[in-house]
Amino acid sequence: MSDGLVLGGDGNFSSLCPHGIEWIWYGLGECAQDGRDVASVVLGLLSIVCFMVSSIPQYYNSCKTGNMDSALSIWFLLLWLAGDSCNLIGSFLAEQLPLQKYTAVYYVLADLLMLFMYMYYKLKNKASRESNSALLNAVGMLCLLGITSSLLSLPHSSLEDQMPAGFKGRALLAVEGVSGSVKPFKTKEIIGFVIGSLSSVLYLCSRLPQMYTNFKRKSTEGVSFFLFALVILGNTTYGISVLLKNPDPGQGEASYLVHHLPWLIGSLGTLSLDLIISLQFMKYSKSPRDSADGDEETAALLQN
Repeated sequence: MSDGLVLGGDGNFSSLCPHGIEWIWYGLGECAQDGRDVASVVLGLLSIVCFMVSSIPQYYNSCKTGNMDSALSIWFLLLWLAGDSCNLIGSFLAEQLPLQKYTAVYYVLADLLMLFMYMYYKLKNKASRESNSALLNAVGMLCLLGITSSLLSLPHSSLEDQMPAGFKGRALLAVEGVSGSVKPFKTKEIIGFVIGSLSSVLYLCSRLPQMYTNFKRKSTEGVSFFLFALVILGNTTYGISVLLKNPDPGQGEASYLVHHLPWLIGSLGTLSLDLIISLQFMKYSKSPRDSADGDEETAALLQN
């Protein structure tokens, strides 16, 4: 690991990334020297866009129906947040790709916003039968906006500034080793690998409560299909992006895959469970109420 190398291209571009693309180096801190690296970066950026857009339909659906507290499982949200938090910590400790770190930061912010919306509608619906529901709505919305603005106003580099210099960029010129051999883990990487493995388990477990909630209600009303559809697309492009990235010089393909294995399982492993939830949408959408809600949501999103 080059201790002087930080994201933003503070290192010597010509020597550290010969034949690389400058905007990727200076903008993302990654060395893209061929079509495979460029495809990895493009798919990584596409995955971030998918994850950013995926929450919007659920926010809209929740505001429209007002039943987010009954449509979504609280354990689904909590396990998702726990998995994303472990993913964030593990990606820094295990020195994952810069795009993986950027995505992990957004994950946590989006999860917190969705969790606060859940709590808001939980309290709102509970107090709807009381006389002070209007006051609760105003206070809850102000708290939600305040928390959201505080999270979004955090300095971009505050998380990275707390890390040692060695964590701020992925090694682009590793010490030459035996090709194909698995590079030994550092102590910090082992901790990150364990936390990353825990995040993948939490991701897999997070889908089960939502699947049970949909089955118990025999309905997916209040849950946006676009949320899971875009998450499926985001996880697919995320996993392919990691697989396409060229290993560092001196690092074999096997070593690269082992070091990224928990994150690959966390992204590609949840696809099967998300597909099952998609099947639940297809099965329970036969309900006239669900079909009408789904058509209204699709029309509104297309108009926007």
